Amino acid sequence: MKNKFVVFLIAAVALLVLPLLAQHVGNFWVRMLDFALLYVLLALGLNIVVGYAGLLDLGYVAFYAVGAYMFGLLASPHLSESFAGIKSLFPGGLHTPFWVVIPLGAALAGLAGVMLGAPTLKLRGDYLAIVTLGFGEIVRVFMNNLDRPVNITNGPKGLQQIDSIKMFGVDLGKTGDLFGLEVSSVTKYYYLFLLLVVFSVVICYRLERSRIGRAWMAIREDEIAAKAMGINTRNLKLLAFGMGATFGGVSGVMFATFQGFVSPESFSLQESVMIVAMVVLGGIGHIPGVVLGAVLLAALPEALRWVAGELDLQRMTDGRIDAAILRQLMIALAMIAIMLTRPRGLWPSPEHGKAAPQPVSSTSPH
Repeated sequence: MKNKFVVFLIAAVALLVLPLLAQHVGNFWVRMLDFALLYVLLALGLNIVVGYAGLLDLGYVAFYAVGAYMFGLLASPHLSESFAGIKSLFPGGLHTPFWVVIPLGAALAGLAGVMLGAPTLKLRGDYLAIVTLGFGEIVRVFMNNLDRPVNITNGPKGLQQIDSIKMFGVDLGKTGDLFGLEVSSVTKYYYLFLLLVVFSVVICYRLERSRIGRAWMAIREDEIAAKAMGINTRNLKLLAFGMGATFGGVSGVMFATFQGFVSPESFSLQESVMIVAMVVLGGIGHIPGVVLGAVLLAALPEALRWVAGELDLQRMTDGRIDAAILRQLMIALAMIAIMLTRPRGLWPSPEHGKAAPQPVSSTSPH
């Protein structure tokens, strides 16, 4: 117990100091850490649906989009510019406080999760994956086309001038000072995202060990047997979809305020597949594994982008090698190698998949 406390203490100090050291090298590295934490939030939410309840969701990015557009609409001048009635009430544009928008984004995403889960209760496996994939694409297409006849989402142009978060008199969108040390905007957001990740890990940990978590895992292993044991599979499936979606909604709110801009391009099918890959690669249903998978898959492309830029591969090869394609190829090869060598993930759950004990054969007396 004492050794575990020391490990947690060292990890906490390292996480707190890391962005302060990284910003001296360049804000690019802190920004990479910020996105890694955002993907950890998304992967933790999807792990509730896929890892605990065993429901393959390929449209999870839709909840991410719902949260992002919720914040974008309520914390930017877009609605005031598009609707005269709103402009008369809010001449300077809507600038809703973040502590109002975050619960709204989580609630709206959770409602969208229940709306997705309700018609798919009797589906499982490949059929469920196809329906959720279609839901994710429908949301993206809606966001891309709701600029006419009434301009709600501004279509492919996206929403701009989204407010940064201001809390306790501190504007996270501006560079500040801490005891004479310059703290950049991306570093401030890092600490906010880290706080949300820690809070989310605690929630997931408590859920996993609760009666609800055990019921989800029973449904994952054998839904018919779980129903025969008296578990209300319908309500628990809806709860899994709704609970997982709230994580996506909060992540979307954070993405919108961090970027200051959202557009449908950020919520493509590739994002959904990448989030599923994070959960599977790290270890389905295991919180440390999911966090590890999310950090690796979020940071690896950006690290390879930096390496390709430093080496200037296109100039070295006279344009014969495209750095972007080579980066994607290397990521794909790394994922294939990991799945071949670690089929249950980099850090799988010690309980899930454990072999049944072998019966002891009785020896007959001679």
